[in-house]
Amino acid sequence: MTDTPRPLYRLLHELDEHFDQLISTIHRAATLYEARMPATWRFDGLSDAGWLRSALLDMWHQQHQDGRETRNYIALIAADDELMSAFKEVNAAKSAISELLQRIKQNHPKALSEAKQRLPQRHPEVEKVLRQGGLARLHLKQCWRQLPIAEAPVARVRLAWYSSGRSIKRITVQEAEQKLLQLDTDAPHIRIQLRKLAGIPSSEPLAQVQNQAPLMRANLFYTEPLEDGHTRRALNIAMPLIVPSPDNRLPHIKVPPLEPPVQRTRAKRRDEKLESEVFLPSLRIYRYR
Repeated sequence: MTDTPRPLYRLLHELDEHFDQLISTIHRAATLYEARMPATWRFDGLSDAGWLRSALLDMWHQQHQDGRETRNYIALIAADDELMSAFKEVNAAKSAISELLQRIKQNHPKALSEAKQRLPQRHPEVEKVLRQGGLARLHLKQCWRQLPIAEAPVARVRLAWYSSGRSIKRITVQEAEQKLLQLDTDAPHIRIQLRKLAGIPSSEPLAQVQNQAPLMRANLFYTEPLEDGHTRRALNIAMPLIVPSPDNRLPHIKVPPLEPPVQRTRAKRRDEKLESEVFLPSLRIYRYR
C-alpha cells in the first residue's frame, strides 16, 4: 500500500517551518562562531567576523546567474564540541528542506516555483537584502548543500583543484534529433548535424557531455585511523570544512594555486568510452567507441 500524497497546503506549511528552522540554526551557529572566533583559514585570505554568517545565508540566485552555478566559500574551521554540534544542526535543517522540496517536486511539480518565492517573504530582513543586492529567487543547490564535516581529528589537509570533471548523460538518436529540431534548422551547421545523425543506426546510444566548473578537492589525513581502518578521505568542498579540534588548532594545510589550471591536469583514461571528436557540436553529443 502506497502512502497518500499529502495536500499541498500542508507541505508548504511544513516547508515554511523547516526554512524558519534553517535560518534559526544558521544564526545560532554563526553567533557561536563569532563569540568564539576559533582558528580559521580562508582561501580568499580575508578576515572579518561576519563572513561565516554571510556565507551560510547565501542561498539566492543573483540576477542572470546560471542555475547550475554556485558561489563557493572555501575555508577550514577548527571546532570544539559545542560549535561542531551547531554546525551539525545546520546540516540537519538543510537535509530536512532538501527532502521536503523533493517531495513537493514529485507530488506537486507545478508548486515548486511558488515554494521558492514564498520563503524569503517569511523573513523581512532577507527580503530586504534580496532587493538591495539585486538578488532573485531561492537557489536550491545553495540552500541545501551541506557543510563538509570531518568525523575525526585531522593531522593535515591537502587542497587541490579538480578541473577535469564532467557529467555524461546517455541520450537516444531520437532525443538528439528532437533537440536539434528545436534549434535553427535553416542554419547550415544544423542541417549538417541532422544529416550526420540520420546516417547512424537509430538504436545507437549517444552521450551528451557537460564539462563541470573546477572544484576544490580536499584530501584529509586523520590523526588516528578510523574504526574501519581508513586513514584518509577525499571530498569536494564548496563550503567551509569543519574539523574537530578541542585545542583550537588547525591541521597543516597544503594550499593550492589561487586559480585552477587552464588545461586538463589528469591523463585521459585508456579505457575512455567516448570518441575524442564531438559528433554533434551544437549539443555536445559524442558517439561511443
